[in-house]
Amino acid sequence: MKLISLAFSAFLIDNVVLSRFLGVCPFIGLSKNKKSSIGMGLAVTFVIFITSILAYLINKFILVKFEIEYLKTIIFILVIASIVQILEMLIKKYSKSLYNNLGLYLPLITTNCAVLGMSRILSDGSYLFYEVLIYSLFSGFGFLFVIYIFQSLREKLESSPIVKCFKGVPIALIVAGIMALIFSRFKGVA
Repeated sequence: MKLISLAFSAFLIDNVVLSRFLGVCPFIGLSKNKKSSIGMGLAVTFVIFITSILAYLINKFILVKFEIEYLKTIIFILVIASIVQILEMLIKKYSKSLYNNLGLYLPLITTNCAVLGMSRILSDGSYLFYEVLIYSLFSGFGFLFVIYIFQSLREKLESSPIVKCFKGVPIALIVAGIMALIFSRFKGVA
């Protein structure tokens, strides 16, 4: 039951975008088209999952052991950059259209605060390894879920009669704020 609660919490309650406000740049920037939003969601899910596991292991078995925890951010960024580089090469090789749709945002996953934030949060020592696996995976799925919902809403907004001054990013930010309010109602459920 604890694992289900942890997964639910990572997915909805402590959603990486709408509760922790991490990863907002790709959330806003790549939510205009379905293919790029799903592609970015899957890419971020993969990177969060892999880097959180590696960050946890590196922190526990190297940084803490040698008392060099002060290097945590630098080491984690190097790990994230390596994983993103590998992912970028794979996407470029196997899905040229997705690679072109993601454009500049794909290498920017390296500096995506959602990835670094989850790596730091999950490596702090308060989570067991299997909890890191569940939490990181469902945090990524939560990112994918909200970027997909947001993309669907933005698609509907494109054909809606909206006052000119609110078209584009302003209405997108308003909708994101409303989504954050809705997701905040899940606090205390799990």
